[in-house]
Amino acid sequence: MTDAPASHSWRSVREEVLRRIAHEDWRPGDAIPNEADLAAELGCARATVNRALRSLSDDGLLERRRKGGTRIARHPVGKATVRIPIIRMEIEERGALYGYRLLDRRMERAPDALRPRFGPPGEGDLLHVIAVHLADGRPYALENRWIVPETVPDALDQSFEDLAANEWLVRHLPLTRAQSEFFAINATDRETAALGAAAGEALIVHRRMTWLAERPITLVEMTFAKGHTLRT
Repeated sequence: MTDAPASHSWRSVREEVLRRIAHEDWRPGDAIPNEADLAAELGCARATVNRALRSLSDDGLLERRRKGGTRIARHPVGKATVRIPIIRMEIEERGALYGYRLLDRRMERAPDALRPRFGPPGEGDLLHVIAVHLADGRPYALENRWIVPETVPDALDQSFEDLAANEWLVRHLPLTRAQSEFFAINATDRETAALGAAAGEALIVHRRMTWLAERPITLVEMTFAKGHTLRT
């Protein structure tokens, strides 16, 4: 772990804790240093650390217990009532054999229409991953995903050739907020090639963006093959 710069506000302490969670210096279930030790390390008052940790506890990222110390929450999404489905499990629960194929992975800027959603991180290159999920060998969903390296630096080390970004993110990074939209599109050449859709065919899209506190994690557009039924 690298030495942290001196921090004098509760927001900067909060940001440092978030950085360590995002970099997996502290993993779900790990106990973190006590308030006095963190205050000494970060060069601030213990009360400042206390306020930062209370804020993260309110967000569901930390579990604080009297005499039991503070730990990174094992299931932080539970408090935020957010459930991100793993597509592999969704397909298997429908009784089908799961398959996966990576179509593209590259660093590039997000489209103009999406860039403002990421805030300042959206001005730089993001990790763009495109893959298709299969059910019994047939196209099930096209995953078009943008990942923010500033929030998820370890994603840059993943090829996503064998494990989908969807599943890797759910299993490796906590989140505190998600925003979803559902809409329909007419199939373009991309959907025709990946999903076997007819040109112009109406398809359902689930667009979802997630955050770790104020930090954007990822934006994904999951386009489902013809005949898909949404389950809630």
